[in-house]
Amino acid sequence: MNKRTCLYDKHVALGALMQPFGGFDMPIQYTSIIDEHNAVRNHVGVFDVSHMGEIIISGHQAEEFVNHIFTNDVRKMKPGDVMYGMMCYEDGGTVDDTCIDMIEPNRYFMTINAANIDKDNDWVHKQAEDYDVVVCYKSDWWNQLAIQGPEAEKTVTEVLHLPVSDLNFYQCKEILRFDSGVLVSRTGYTGEDGFEVYGDKEYIRDAWDRLMKAGVTPCGLGCRDTLRFEVGLPLYGDELSKDISPIMAGLSHFVDFDKPEFIGKEALLKQKTEGVAKRLRGIQLDDHAVPRHGYKVLQDGKEVGEVTTGYRLISADKSCAVALVDSSLKLGDRVEIQIRKKTFPGTIVKKRFVDTHYKK
Repeated sequence: MNKRTCLYDKHVALGALMQPFGGFDMPIQYTSIIDEHNAVRNHVGVFDVSHMGEIIISGHQAEEFVNHIFTNDVRKMKPGDVMYGMMCYEDGGTVDDTCIDMIEPNRYFMTINAANIDKDNDWVHKQAEDYDVVVCYKSDWWNQLAIQGPEAEKTVTEVLHLPVSDLNFYQCKEILRFDSGVLVSRTGYTGEDGFEVYGDKEYIRDAWDRLMKAGVTPCGLGCRDTLRFEVGLPLYGDELSKDISPIMAGLSHFVDFDKPEFIGKEALLKQKTEGVAKRLRGIQLDDHAVPRHGYKVLQDGKEVGEVTTGYRLISADKSCAVALVDSSLKLGDRVEIQIRKKTFPGTIVKKRFVDTHYKK
């Protein structure tokens, strides 16, 4: 039986289409993916992302340990900073991508993908065996809302009464509300300004009710995927996996090769210096055909890769895909995507198809 978030009954009451995702029964849409997508791009929407996992790492060697398992360099962080990066295997394959919040020196808050919770938790605990750290799996306590869109700051301030105007992009802070600890970060997965709000079940249920009463659009995982895809954000299992490294995914700017050893550094450095056989590229089709995960990419009749994600964009009048293709392909090259028995021509382009609108 799938797990349920603390808001499951509220999603059902709103008539949401519920489907399994990452071991949870989650809302895919309430009214339509297009309406919810446009609400986030133009106004504000709220997502229940309580299915995500949370791990707190603390102790005397917490900084050293997190730096050992994380591709980015947490030594550059100060309390209140958030940093994105990956955890990798020794061969450079990706365990997961994650955001790490530095709450205070030697205390870090890690958010992990729902489908990877058990795997990640086991892996982090195993790596911690030789370090003076405490690794606490806290997903059963923390729940999470993502309030996203150009009106997000106004909404979080006026509806949830959380003081967030002082937060810059990729900053966080702890707030005490209703005798419950609340963590707020100015982050998200949509390409828009927004906040991720963490709290206990009682707080998150109350916050959801306040947002619904204020007329904020509830959004499902359907538009969460269309939003992140348009702005080139990766989804684990599609654009990152144990077989797709950060270098192959074009995320080398989140790998700090100047810091001391970290898991996967040698393999990733080799990929960076010697090149990789495959890498992720964007493809814009000439017409309105819709590419899907697993469809073949061809050049002059020869298979050169396959699609990881594809959509008819909601925010722009074009059909696009991200595909893992031969690294010899470069921007401007012409390819075809095989959709059933036909092929549709397109051009290699950058993976970000729509501009982001984060707070500067």
